[in-house]
Amino acid sequence: MAMLNATSSQEDQPQRPHPAWGRVAAYGFVLALLGLLGWGLVKVQAGPRAAGPAPDFTLTTFGGEQVTLSDLRGRVVAINFWASWCPPCREEAAYLESTWRDYKDRGVVFIGVDYVDTEREALAYIAEFDITYPNGPDEGTRISQAYRIQGVPETFFVAKDGTLRGVKIGPLAAPELEQRLEALLAEAYP
Repeated sequence: MAMLNATSSQEDQPQRPHPAWGRVAAYGFVLALLGLLGWGLVKVQAGPRAAGPAPDFTLTTFGGEQVTLSDLRGRVVAINFWASWCPPCREEAAYLESTWRDYKDRGVVFIGVDYVDTEREALAYIAEFDITYPNGPDEGTRISQAYRIQGVPETFFVAKDGTLRGVKIGPLAAPELEQRLEALLAEAYP
């Protein structure tokens, strides 16, 4: 009888629930991530740069020339990130080229940065649209990372003093590019 009472008393006691290990692991992960953010070991990207000093870079064009952004101070610069595999890039390619031809003698520079592409396909794209402004590959995606692009196409506008004056995400359409360039050209520069 004593055996029976000992067994029944254990069964009568409420069972403790097992900890929700999934929940504990999730809380632990969140705390660890917050700790890493606090230490600056993990950085959260806040979208494309649209203001402040334009990150400097040197682009080696498909023709082997080097273009360094900081060497272009005193000029208005449009930096266009594109790829041959990108349908919206194709939508704006002819417009970019015709606007470049209209503005190149007015102190405006266009730079094409080819993003995650093959050289063969990029050169075919440049030939197809008869693009004459400097274009080159973004080796190791260093330039696109510095500008924090979200995709292609994206166009960044740099004032004569080397500061960013906006970004256009998606394809440009007339007369948007001319309006942005005219506003930047009208700014005084020492």
